[in-house]
Amino acid sequence: MKTTIELPDDLLERSKAVARRENSTLKALIEEGLRLVLRARADSRKRATPFAVQPFQGDGLSPEFAGASWEKTRDEIYRDRG
Repeated sequence: MKTTIELPDDLLERSKAVARRENSTLKALIEEGLRLVLRARADSRKRATPFAVQPFQGDGLSPEFAGASWEKTRDEIYRDRG
């Protein structure tokens, strides 16, 4: 399939130089680059694991924090940390 793309001049010139040095074509270099990027993105999606809730055993919050505001809870978490 044919298509037209616009590339920055410096990227095009560097790409042509690499293709010449490797005795290849600009088309082959672009195809290789697109395949590498698409594979890397597909792999990164496979590695991304959804958030999983970690169950725990216990009775929930201690009585002093059961009805506490976030500010009180936060202040206790960071107490003695300067």
